[in-house]
Amino acid sequence: MHSYLLNLISSFEKNANPTQAAPMKKYMRDQFDYLGIKSPQVKLLLREHVTRHGLPMLEEIDEIALDLWSLPQREFQYVAMSLMERLEKKLPKPSIKTLEFMITHNSWWDTVDNISHIVGVHFRRFPDVKGKYLKKWRSSKNIWLRRTAILFQLDYKKETDFDLLCKIIRENLGSDEFFINKAIGWALRQYAYTDAKAVKKFVKATDLHPLSRREAMKHL
Repeated sequence: MHSYLLNLISSFEKNANPTQAAPMKKYMRDQFDYLGIKSPQVKLLLREHVTRHGLPMLEEIDEIALDLWSLPQREFQYVAMSLMERLEKKLPKPSIKTLEFMITHNSWWDTVDNISHIVGVHFRRFPDVKGKYLKKWRSSKNIWLRRTAILFQLDYKKETDFDLLCKIIRENLGSDEFFINKAIGWALRQYAYTDAKAVKKFVKATDLHPLSRREAMKHL
């Protein structure tokens, strides 16, 4: 375990709350263990740690994130995402491998959706990385990589490549996977704030899953 994490882990373990841990685990369908530390306190403990020890060095962030990802309690994975997000505009190009690992291990919406945002920033900074990894993720059998391919442009607004988004959506038509169909609707709904006319036209012309259609048109 990286030395940067020793005090942080100790602090979190001291603030564990087994009474809260049980319902938190149940909410996530018993897939992950929890210390029982709710989100506001996670943020507070991390902020205190960063105040004392600073942010990780860029050359160490991948190792630190992976060390956190290896711990069984879900709160540590939230910390890994938060540290990566704080450094998202400076992450080294090879950090895409770490982000991919985080997407495909201990996977669920609560981590993947946050990582998608970090990926979106990374793809903006490194178009060659985007070209290589997006091609691979779009055709992956892993639903979380495909969900990330759908969602990474959520914050792009006018910079969204809508043609690309439409192509990726069409590649996923016919899926019965809830998290894919939900992501399609979410991505379209988000872009509708920028160009409602384009979204309406695409929805009308495309045989979307009812869930995707409903989500896309929610605010239109």
